[in-house]
Amino acid sequence: MKVARFYAPGDIRIEDMPEPTAGPGELKLRVRNTSTCGTDLKIFRHGHHHIDPPRVIGHEIAGEVVEVGSEVNGWAAGDRVQVIAAIPCGECPECLRGWMTICPNQLSMGYHFEGGFAEYMIVPANVLKVDGVNRIPDGVSYAEASVAEPLACVLNGQELARVGDGDTVVVVGAGPIGCLHVRLARARGAENVHLVELNRGRLDMAAELVKPDAAICAAEVDPIQAVLDLTGGRGADVVITASAAGKTQEDALKMVARRGRISFFGGLPKDNPIIACDSNLVHYRELTIVGANGSSPDHNKKALELIATGAVPVADLITHHLPLEKVLEAIDVVAGGTAIKVTIEPVAG
Repeated sequence: MKVARFYAPGDIRIEDMPEPTAGPGELKLRVRNTSTCGTDLKIFRHGHHHIDPPRVIGHEIAGEVVEVGSEVNGWAAGDRVQVIAAIPCGECPECLRGWMTICPNQLSMGYHFEGGFAEYMIVPANVLKVDGVNRIPDGVSYAEASVAEPLACVLNGQELARVGDGDTVVVVGAGPIGCLHVRLARARGAENVHLVELNRGRLDMAAELVKPDAAICAAEVDPIQAVLDLTGGRGADVVITASAAGKTQEDALKMVARRGRISFFGGLPKDNPIIACDSNLVHYRELTIVGANGSSPDHNKKALELIATGAVPVADLITHHLPLEKVLEAIDVVAGGTAIKVTIEPVAG
């Protein structure tokens, strides 16, 4: 079978591997769609400390069950499934409290286990143990189902930031995650949703699809003043930083309302994670700052439901469909910012 394997920064190879066989506690999938994300680009450029190369990467996975391990119940060949990316252990104090997104023993598809940039793959027993394989609802395509994983992460972030009825929400970053945040905020009852982005072309492309109440180009205007002007000087109830830039987190403190909530959704580069935080703003305005780390198996289930009901449409956000042989082209497209979501289709159908 064909796979895309990471060997070293700048070195991803399309090559042949033996087709795997499901062990007793495993499932074997024919991979239909594995969508790309900014993390795949980071792995290509810099590697990752959890990846011991060579490794088949790709973690936004949807496919068809073709083989069921002897100890697995409830699944059969032909089932259409979506697979979680982050795998909690299910046994530590955090998991037992329901905080699976911050499991200290977390493993990941495409990092610790072979991922979805392959014609076939194994779903390990670790995933099945935490109920991390989800049936794709009727009417939801494999491509749409592959977007459930990033949507699950977005859902986790908005739950933690308590996005809800009547809120004015500012999303900073107009990539695929930012677009999902705009749509989910509306689905959760936000009254106004504004989108901030530095790149004019990327902003226009995203705004055309998700239609925020205001599209603010941070290269052309002061985004803080723009948000204050839009809110009568009050600021936003929620600011979500869906970008990997410290300045966006610093700006969030100045564009949020009193008693506002800030989601530091996008992680910062490991070599530059420190920001300037005016503690008095947090203190006197009674601000809440929350992090957001991935998603739980339950978030993935909820994300599929949001897609299936049409509450959060995703099909139009998938701007590029490419075969497995063009994984490097897909990564280039992601790097160039000329797409919203790029999906790889290892096996057509």
